[in-house]
Amino acid sequence: MTHLAPFASERALAPVVPIPSRNTAVAVLSVAEALQPDLAQGFQIDALRLRAEMERAFGGSDAEGAWDWKLAYEAGEAALVLFLRKFGRALLARTGSPTALLPILAKVAGLLPTHTRRSEEMERFQQFSTPLPMGLAALAAAQITAHDLVLEPSAGTGLLAVLAEIAGGSLALNELADTRADLLRRLFPGRPVTGFDAAQIDDHLDAGLRPSVILMNPPFSAVANVDARSTEATARHLRSALARLVLGGRLVAITGASFAPDSPAWAETFGRLTETAHLVFTGAISGAAFVKHGTSFETRISVFDKCRGGEPGGITADLARPISPDVASLLSLITTHVPPRLAFEQADPTGQGPSSSFPGNPVRTVRTAVSTSRNKPATPATNTAAQIDAADLAYTLRDATEDGVSACLSDAIYETFRLQAIDIPEAEPHPTKLVQSAAMASVAPPKPSYRPKLPPAVKCCGLLSDAQLETVIYAGEAHGAFLAGSWTVNETGDMVSAAPDDAADAVSFRRGFFLGDGTGAGKGRQSAGILLDNWAQGRRKALWISKSDKLLEDAQRDWSALGQERLLVTPLSRFAQGRDIPLSEGILFTTYATLRSEERGAKKSRVDQIVDWLGADFDGVILFDESHAMANAAGGKGERGDTMASQQGRAGLRLQHKLPNARVVYVSATGATSVHNLAYAQRLGLWGGEDFPFATRAEFVEAIEAGGVAAMEVLARDLRSLGLYTARSLSYDGVEYEMLEHALTPEQRGIYDAYAGAFAIIHNNLAAAMEAANITGDAGTLNRQAKSAARSAFESAKQRFFGHLLTSMKTPTLIASIEADLGGAMPQSSRSSPPARR
Repeated sequence: MTHLAPFASERALAPVVPIPSRNTAVAVLSVAEALQPDLAQGFQIDALRLRAEMERAFGGSDAEGAWDWKLAYEAGEAALVLFLRKFGRALLARTGSPTALLPILAKVAGLLPTHTRRSEEMERFQQFSTPLPMGLAALAAAQITAHDLVLEPSAGTGLLAVLAEIAGGSLALNELADTRADLLRRLFPGRPVTGFDAAQIDDHLDAGLRPSVILMNPPFSAVANVDARSTEATARHLRSALARLVLGGRLVAITGASFAPDSPAWAETFGRLTETAHLVFTGAISGAAFVKHGTSFETRISVFDKCRGGEPGGITADLARPISPDVASLLSLITTHVPPRLAFEQADPTGQGPSSSFPGNPVRTVRTAVSTSRNKPATPATNTAAQIDAADLAYTLRDATEDGVSACLSDAIYETFRLQAIDIPEAEPHPTKLVQSAAMASVAPPKPSYRPKLPPAVKCCGLLSDAQLETVIYAGEAHGAFLAGSWTVNETGDMVSAAPDDAADAVSFRRGFFLGDGTGAGKGRQSAGILLDNWAQGRRKALWISKSDKLLEDAQRDWSALGQERLLVTPLSRFAQGRDIPLSEGILFTTYATLRSEERGAKKSRVDQIVDWLGADFDGVILFDESHAMANAAGGKGERGDTMASQQGRAGLRLQHKLPNARVVYVSATGATSVHNLAYAQRLGLWGGEDFPFATRAEFVEAIEAGGVAAMEVLARDLRSLGLYTARSLSYDGVEYEMLEHALTPEQRGIYDAYAGAFAIIHNNLAAAMEAANITGDAGTLNRQAKSAARSAFESAKQRFFGHLLTSMKTPTLIASIEADLGGAMPQSSRSSPPARR
């Protein structure tokens, strides 16, 4: 066995023999190979020694530009990797604990010179490698075994990776910097090394690469291909790494000390990170830990264990610990307080449980593999889900003529909304007065027979009003029937053709429902009510599609308002494209923009990913919230000629075609304003069936366009009479408007004129500024897009500024008017949009 020689203080320098190399990584590696024996013998390597080796390898000095000190420091780090490759396993076995190994590694790392000079690349990309003592602390937290595949997304020069290797783990490395990536390939031959942006590592790696451990020291605020600093950089790296991690796997991250869940700036970020993971440990350390590598920035080590199928995440780490003064103190906390690893969902090929590299850090037995094959049918949700205390909603039928509804119609455009075909005893009325158009009020919906299954509190506690409960009833009634005819759908889901009823691959489409209420009627709460009804019926998978990911919180709020767990509404963005969705039940939330993501290489489209999760025979709810985002689903004719079908519309139709048994709900307040806002509503049976006299979608669009607004109103009325459409809105009865004029004071006029003069100076010199920026020149416009963008940005900024300026000037008059009218404060809102001004 080779032993580590006693540490010596100095060594004679070898004569410099230039060995120039055009390959930077090869030259750096040759320096590392020359320095590694010095480390093994305990010789101090000072800057003079390092300079001599760099000049030998690169054939010139740093003053001549042959190399820079960043490369020299990386050569020293590579020498540490070679040292650990040779002696690491023996040292690990001999010491037996991270605490005993720490002083040895600290002494070896101390033989290299301190990083006192920085390069532009190092500053820009924050390339501060992990010091060996900090790497050892991260290794102890990771508890790596021989069964682990360890991913390092920002591998640098491999100091963390080599520690994982000597602990017995298999490696997968990624590094964006070309020279470092090339050096890694030479330091770790046979190990996969990729060169992706680690902030999107989950999107780039092959679907089959699923690490059970991730070690990472990501940039704290640097973003690839972006010059400015971003405080979100660390969070992006962690989110992508957690998405790639196998269920039950462990992520150990070295971040800035301020990146903590008890920091107000990061509370929301950690809330999202711990939706799918447990934060089991976090501990900060003083800046002394990184001084050897050129910075005194305070850092911390955080440990996340990814949740296994269906279990909730959270924060179990002690957040009250003081900052550790040195690595030894932090390592002591890690060995004491970091819990054992979870069993990650992967088969153990040897049939034996893993063993920890360090005594005192036990690892739990690995479970039997959990299959996520798409070919295997999922276990029905009703077998595993807790049952809800729900009962059939009681209501009675009524005849609209009993109350003389038709006689009550006036000449007004809108009529007060009231239940026309049913009575719901004990149901609370809507908290605000609702109205519907006279045309809609002139017809009564059909008498339903469907009985929703809802928790008693939904009705008796007013969680849903009588008007909202009516929507749930009629949605269920519509979903109980199928559209006339049989159809065949091609493999892509784009083409639907009529087929004989006895055709082998013929399908029938379940009828849908359109919720067209305006603001204030509670479309989100009604949507949640429809989902809750189906949830109580045992259909424990649903899809909620909306216009923006910002609406996820609104969806969760509406679902939890009915007494349900808000986290059951899960964003699709949590699961990378091309991967199986592991949820056994839940409401999957996504956006139309995400839905239109096409197939990319081996990764299936988002539509196919959702269909795989739901299953081809899915009979649960698909909720198209803000469904007008699918407008122009079939293309058409515009002012400038034919227009192509929108990608979002095509994706929505494709989803409806591939899941013919799904219960589709369209939700939009602008459904009956344009025929193109209904061209995606395939499940209403507006064409190709017996309910309406249109053979094809094109014939339907052409006929309604020719009829104009009147035809749309008649269409909405007919859909209402079939029980497929409802459209209510808040009443403005009793609302009065009064113009309040503010007289500008001489001082305000002076302020306005001063700012107008300032913007005039900018306007007069804008052409010169664009010429200085090479947007325009003597030959004319050099970059048309940049010129239009510059002018547009200037005009937009000017309009926004003066809009805010005028609003601020008028505010004192508004406040005085409120105080005079009411004698106190009142809710008020300021609007400056063109519709509000009109």
